[in-house]
Amino acid sequence: MKPISSSAVSADCSVSVNRVILVGNVGADPRMRHVDKIPVAEFSLATTDPAHQGPNGTMIPERTEWHNLVMWGDKAELAERYIRKGTKLYVEGRLRYRTWQDHNAIKRTVAEVAVDKVDILQRGASV
Repeated sequence: MKPISSSAVSADCSVSVNRVILVGNVGADPRMRHVDKIPVAEFSLATTDPAHQGPNGTMIPERTEWHNLVMWGDKAELAERYIRKGTKLYVEGRLRYRTWQDHNAIKRTVAEVAVDKVDILQRGASV
């Protein structure tokens, strides 16, 4: 894949990228629901940056980030069948933001990864 040069980007201002690549462990079994009879799987994925020494010599502790994943259609059915808590996944997708009002009329927003591709790298204990 050839990288995009800065001159190519400035020549075409319509270029944009929304791509997320994650490798991590599933935090809980997928929750299944249906939207207009289409299966939807939702679950969390943990990625961890290891502890390391900062430039000034101080130790920076391990840091875990939790990502909300959403899979639709056939991918959701695959998640329901094969993905369990502890499963290690490779995921590619797009970052999406969803906003709604809760029962107290408070506006809520969540960031989610809409999964385009998933590979099971290691099965969880209960699969």
